Amino acid sequence: MSKKPLIVAVSGASGLIYAVRTLKYLLAADYHIELVASKSAQMVWLSEQNIRMPSEPIQQEEFWRQQAGVETAGKLRCHHSGDVGANIASGSFRTLGMIVIPCSMSTVAKIATGLSSDLLERAADVQLKEGRKLVIVPRETPFSVIHLRNLTTLAEAGVRIVPAIPAWYHNPQTIEDLVDFVVARALDQLDIDCIPLQRWEGRK
Repeated sequence: MSKKPLIVAVSGASGLIYAVRTLKYLLAADYHIELVASKSAQMVWLSEQNIRMPSEPIQQEEFWRQQAGVETAGKLRCHHSGDVGANIASGSFRTLGMIVIPCSMSTVAKIATGLSSDLLERAADVQLKEGRKLVIVPRETPFSVIHLRNLTTLAEAGVRIVPAIPAWYHNPQTIEDLVDFVVARALDQLDIDCIPLQRWEGRK
């Protein structure tokens, strides 16, 4: 396995279970994760789960491991969203790429226009300028024409866009099954295969 870290970014979109399940599988597979969550993600946690996400990185690491149910495996380092001097803000810090999961339309717009007002946006901008893999998992419906134009701009720049749209051919039995399908397909874009998934094999 590559020793390069993977950046996992969590924006303020609904569906934080996608981020939790992503961390669960990556950490269990012994990946090195550099994580940054936006300020809005803290508000979403409070709204969806009535849980307050810590703002300090050390406490965040414990928080995310607890949510993912992975206490010791892998390596997890969290960053404050306002720390634009962090390692992941520089192109000289080599990574496997970056995934933004879930990704709000506000974050999509800022990345598409090259804004870097916080660490999440700066890290995404760095992946683009360095020609590294960037995957976003937008969680919004319906899409406005502005959303679609911003997504098109990102796609034209080489970003892989994996909407949070699950499939049913693998016979999902739980919400987690539906979530894991999306997470697995998103990680496929980074050539990471660490989730047990019944893949389509054609008609029997």
